[in-house]
Amino acid sequence: MTQPLSPVLSRIDQDLPQALERLSDLLRIPSISTDPAYKPDVERAADWLVAELASLGFDARKDATTGHPMVVAHGGATDGPHLLFYGHYDVQPVDPLDLWNTPPFEPRLEDTPKGPVIRARGASDDKGQLMTFIEACRAWLAVHGSLPVKLTFFLEGEEESGSPSLVPYMTAHQDALKADIALICDTGLFDAETPGITTMLRGLLGEEITIHGPARDLHSGSFGGAAMNPARVLARILAGLHDDEGRITLPGFYDDVPEISDALRAQWDGLGFDASAFLGRVGLSVPAGEAGRSALEMIWARPTCEINGMISGYTGAGFKTVLPAQASAKVSFRLVGAQDPHKIRAAFRDYVRAHIPADCRVEFGDHGASPASVMETSHPAFEAARTALSDEWPKPAAFVGAGGSIPIAGYFKTILGMDSMLIGFAKDDDQIHSPNEKYDLDSFHRGIRSWARVIEAVSKT
Repeated sequence: MTQPLSPVLSRIDQDLPQALERLSDLLRIPSISTDPAYKPDVERAADWLVAELASLGFDARKDATTGHPMVVAHGGATDGPHLLFYGHYDVQPVDPLDLWNTPPFEPRLEDTPKGPVIRARGASDDKGQLMTFIEACRAWLAVHGSLPVKLTFFLEGEEESGSPSLVPYMTAHQDALKADIALICDTGLFDAETPGITTMLRGLLGEEITIHGPARDLHSGSFGGAAMNPARVLARILAGLHDDEGRITLPGFYDDVPEISDALRAQWDGLGFDASAFLGRVGLSVPAGEAGRSALEMIWARPTCEINGMISGYTGAGFKTVLPAQASAKVSFRLVGAQDPHKIRAAFRDYVRAHIPADCRVEFGDHGASPASVMETSHPAFEAARTALSDEWPKPAAFVGAGGSIPIAGYFKTILGMDSMLIGFAKDDDQIHSPNEKYDLDSFHRGIRSWARVIEAVSKT
């Protein structure tokens, strides 16, 4: 029997003050996962969520790990699509405390020139986002007594401290966590009026190289010209990583890089992204990536090679005429499509070794290697969710990319074999990880309504 959506949306509107109170109760718990002093508070937040989900009729439990607990709950329909919802209930430290205008764990509704906001640590990242989904389920259950989908909650308490227990837990509990598709609510809107479903996340490869030359730093007057300078070697290597068109020169680098579809390019063009304004906010004006590519392609769908840091020789005040004994750099690659980070690492190291002259040697250090995550948007749930979000927000939703990496989406793919829909309602100015974090009341309210619509739409796929 079809469960109508309209009364669910009305219930969400009527219940908004109570939903805010429930969110405030969770925000008052200082669940800072990275500081051992707050371990009891992290446990308390997990207990709060278990009790809340149990009160809605879910079979909820708190599972211990070597670190902070996982909260897992099962319920909903006995057939139809099976969804897994992921969020995290831990928060970042609040330092520096003196930059907060209000106590970080005393949430309040605050009027601002852009509208009312919920001000507290965790309001946006991720308690406010997490609660949008719980409140949507609450409304469905209050109106219809049941959900139209089968549902598993998977709530983590270590996301802000590196998720050390996540992979071991997922590996050990695969049967309990597997579903048709995962929902992740730890992302944001494209802009204030345009929701997005993140369907591609770039991977990340980190490399450190150190060029060793003479046995010690040398006087440039005595040895300059005769002695090889590692800083000069490093500069030549780094400069050669890109050609004049902004393309990366490593052999085979683009072998596994796909082109985006015409339909996706049309969606992105329709977003009206202003590259000049985007760069202007940081004092720049001209996109510096591959020639002929839009700025959104550069950020979301194209791989990069970036020099993140260099050091060599004398860098203190004043001047010292020295030939350094060594020179080092940190280089990162953002990866897309099916690029293999280990293949890219090998190509990078081969390139560097080929440019090491006599009297120099190179030492490498690695800093992680993770592939990109690309969701299979042909699954009917993706288009159903995009349509549902478009019905709630002023502008149509789009499938978007993310320049950074969200490891949990990759783990759902590699460990549990399922794609993820990353749908969030945060805004760029939410100041997550910073003092005075906030979550717009409109994001919270529309977020609840959005999830109610998504649940209904996906139930029909």
